[in-house]
Amino acid sequence: MNTRALLQDQTARLNTLQRDLRHAFDPFGLVATTLKAQNAWLTHPTELAGALAFWYDDFKQWGDYTWRRWLGQPVGDVFEAHPDDARFAAPDWTEHPAWDSLKEWYLFNTRWLQDSLFATPGLTQSERNRSAFWLRQWLNAVAPNNYFFLNPVAMSRALETRGESLVKGLQNLARDAQRGEISMTDPDAFKVGENLALTPGSVVYRGPLLEVIHYDAVTLDVYKIPLVIVPPWINKYYVLDLDAKKSMVKYLTEQGFSVFIASWVNPGPEAADVSFDDYITDGIDKIVEVAQSISGSDTVNLTGYCIGGTLVATYLAWLARRGEAGKVNSATLLTSLTDFSKPGDIDIFLDEEGLAFVERTIAQKGYLDGREMASSFRMLRPNSLVWNYWVSNYLLGETPMAFDVLFWNMDTTRMPQKMHCYYLREFYFHNRLIKSDVLTIAGQTIDLSRIETPLFMVSTEEDHIAPWQQTWALTRLAKGPVTFTLSSSGHILGIVNPPTPTSKRTYRQATVTRGQAPEDWVEPLQKVAGSWWPSWSQWLQPQSGNKVKPKLSNRQYARIMSAPGQYVME
Repeated sequence: MNTRALLQDQTARLNTLQRDLRHAFDPFGLVATTLKAQNAWLTHPTELAGALAFWYDDFKQWGDYTWRRWLGQPVGDVFEAHPDDARFAAPDWTEHPAWDSLKEWYLFNTRWLQDSLFATPGLTQSERNRSAFWLRQWLNAVAPNNYFFLNPVAMSRALETRGESLVKGLQNLARDAQRGEISMTDPDAFKVGENLALTPGSVVYRGPLLEVIHYDAVTLDVYKIPLVIVPPWINKYYVLDLDAKKSMVKYLTEQGFSVFIASWVNPGPEAADVSFDDYITDGIDKIVEVAQSISGSDTVNLTGYCIGGTLVATYLAWLARRGEAGKVNSATLLTSLTDFSKPGDIDIFLDEEGLAFVERTIAQKGYLDGREMASSFRMLRPNSLVWNYWVSNYLLGETPMAFDVLFWNMDTTRMPQKMHCYYLREFYFHNRLIKSDVLTIAGQTIDLSRIETPLFMVSTEEDHIAPWQQTWALTRLAKGPVTFTLSSSGHILGIVNPPTPTSKRTYRQATVTRGQAPEDWVEPLQKVAGSWWPSWSQWLQPQSGNKVKPKLSNRQYARIMSAPGQYVME
């Protein structure tokens, strides 16, 4: 080997080593971005001097405020917490000058650090967003209320209970350490099949990917065209069948619909090679076949929630390419992305290095543990979803409130390696689903503009997982009629929104003109009080055929066991 070739080989080896070290110790590029930011400030001394001057001005205000508080003078907060920030809402934080000064010190430095980050010269918007995300994680972690001896509420509670709150907090910590996650609700308050997932029905099919549950009819007659629900496989299906008051499934059966739902398997290492194609052919296409066979209908009404809705949209395009679009009479998509160019806050994890880190993590076990995904989503709202429970569970020794939605949220599932890596890279990272005939899935090129099936789309105003302006993208492509509903609240509570007299939620709803901008659609609409479920039921009824006598199973798909089945327990 000549000298030049040797140098090239050594350079390549060094670059590979550097890349591997970076992936191992800085998978999201935080160190590199931080060093770039530091260098930017050092090479812009005028801007650095301005930033330090701003800090000094704030410091003087803080000092003056603290001095006046200790003198007992009435004075309002100089640095106010965000209206949604409840960390310092307790009177203890304002009644005593020491705690008030500590709170103001934290708030003023937090504000200055965040403002300075966004003012850093030379950073791209992507680098600013990534740095801001990790800075928020650190700032939230070091907040004084998270530490016993810096939290006046926790210390007062310990004195009042003569240490009992501390003992209980340590017990809660030991329990959660054994479980591997911070409890968001009382883990002993719920059990699937006993006080969750109670709507009567039967498992009529069990395959490698899913069980199919067919629910008992509660009306004398049912609509002939069945309603097939495809929930997300990143969670268990029973969010749509919580208790009798919140169950979407129960509500639909009461309206006379013949309801089938997929209960996805919770895969282990043996399913590492299960692909997205399998979720089309052995998943959604299978449940459609089961529903057709039992109902005697050649077509179904299909509903997908979250990633289940993404699967439904892909399936509609897949059927259209095969000339089988008639298998689905209508489709309902609940908070479902098809355009991943702006997927919400989760995109902070989805640059090339972050994605490579996730793929390596999955490859070690053959699946992605649902708790790891849940932790990522909780990091998007760390104060409300992490530190709030840290303080209440461990510092105050409180038992978390029993809340069925949070119990479901903690009842996580796993994702097969091949399928999930494909989904992250092709859908999220490359955003290829929205592109015409770029993806080939289960032997067919996918073009969402081939979809002519009538669509009923539901999104929510406060959704940080599937922002409604992004779910809207499908309305620009689909050629069939589209009715769009924008519900108040977020990704879960905007969907689990039963019609009750005490409902605090609202919705806006109207048909969509193809190519219409979301802001033009929403601007003239009035909010309707209550749940959108009844209007959906009214939309479904003319799509569902005549009324017939209900059939629960048949020879081909006989009853296997009672709902909620086996897979949901795994």
